[in-house]
Amino acid sequence: MPLDDLYRQVIMDHYQHPRNRGTLGDGAVSVHLHNPTCGDEITLQLAVEGDVVRDIRFEGIGCSISIASASMMTEAVKGKSVKDALSLAESFHRLIRGEEEDEEDLGDLEALRGVSKFPARVKCALLAWNALERATRADGERQDETNH
Repeated sequence: MPLDDLYRQVIMDHYQHPRNRGTLGDGAVSVHLHNPTCGDEITLQLAVEGDVVRDIRFEGIGCSISIASASMMTEAVKGKSVKDALSLAESFHRLIRGEEEDEEDLGDLEALRGVSKFPARVKCALLAWNALERATRADGERQDETNH
């Protein structure tokens, strides 16, 4: 099976069966972002215990790239330290911008590498990651922002 077909299957699996979809209880940091370019929206909830991402959930509407990226991101950062999660976010940003990424194994996230060829879809892939970055900086208050 060609690699592009495998990547397409991974993206569609995460889109059709998103992992960690839902909401968390009280005490979770909640960030809502909207991409006005395409209409994608995400509400990300993050529960950090000590310096570890104990749990992460998302709700949202969007294209296959946006939902798949959010699903993959939640799987990739759950259980990591906040520092490692933010490092992964930076690596993912470089991947989506089309910059060489040899620093670490990105696992399923590699399936989104081809998004860099479609500039209009880059914001879709980064929406959840931008929400993660904002959530780690939040002081526990709900943030409603537009992702420009």
